[in-house]
Amino acid sequence: MESVVPMSGTRWALGLEYDGHGFCGWQRQLDQERRARCSGNSAEFVWPSVRSPSSSPGVPITGVHALCQVVHFDSPVVRPPEAWVRGANTCLPKGVALRWAQAVPDHFHARFSAMARRYRYMILNQREKSALWRNHTAWIYRPLDVQAMQVAAQTLLGTHDFSAFRASACQAKSPIRDLCRLQVTRRGDLIAVDAEANGFLHHMVRNLAGVLIAIGKGDRPVGWAAEVLASRDRCQAGVTAPPGGLYFVAPRYPAEFELPVDAVDAGFLIGG
Repeated sequence: MESVVPMSGTRWALGLEYDGHGFCGWQRQLDQERRARCSGNSAEFVWPSVRSPSSSPGVPITGVHALCQVVHFDSPVVRPPEAWVRGANTCLPKGVALRWAQAVPDHFHARFSAMARRYRYMILNQREKSALWRNHTAWIYRPLDVQAMQVAAQTLLGTHDFSAFRASACQAKSPIRDLCRLQVTRRGDLIAVDAEANGFLHHMVRNLAGVLIAIGKGDRPVGWAAEVLASRDRCQAGVTAPPGGLYFVAPRYPAEFELPVDAVDAGFLIGG
């Protein structure tokens, strides 16, 4: 099927995949700019849901990876979607790839139109370290009890004050979030913690993972997760899991935008 070339002055949504290892968030390395401009087209990219320590709430965090980070920009340039994809990929660093481009209505906003966000936290649970997974998982050499982690995870579901899982640098106005999914699964030596919510606080997923890891090790009882949540005290939650194991899977948008984000699957990370 031929691509439809939109009218001039079109708003575009893009799907980006990147390996966060070696990046300092999504910014220019020299001057720490929080916005990236597409050379030659004056296209300004606006990042969505991934929070960072800076005052710009859409900038990805150092070391965190993404399967489908959605951005949007407005451009008077008339070209088919595949031209945006091919053209951008010739200029992007090796660790970043544009996967798709799609014209969207003017009222679409990559961040504010999102209804939910999905993350996956990856753990390598084996006695020896891995050279291949070292920047893409959290390595835990002690055996983890996945069943205990899963039981604890279910006590955190629902709409709650997640202050205990919120970093001190978090600039969100409210700590209330609706966590609709928190699932722990194992395949071989790899463990995945999948989280979905209407929004996440700064370091929230990594702090959730840190609590579940402590329970999986047997250092804390299953009921500790609910106690931490009820405390609303970050000091009670323990260690923040490292960034290399965190993947932003994709945002979710209303069906009217017809974006290919719901089909994004992180299953390949554990071989399924």
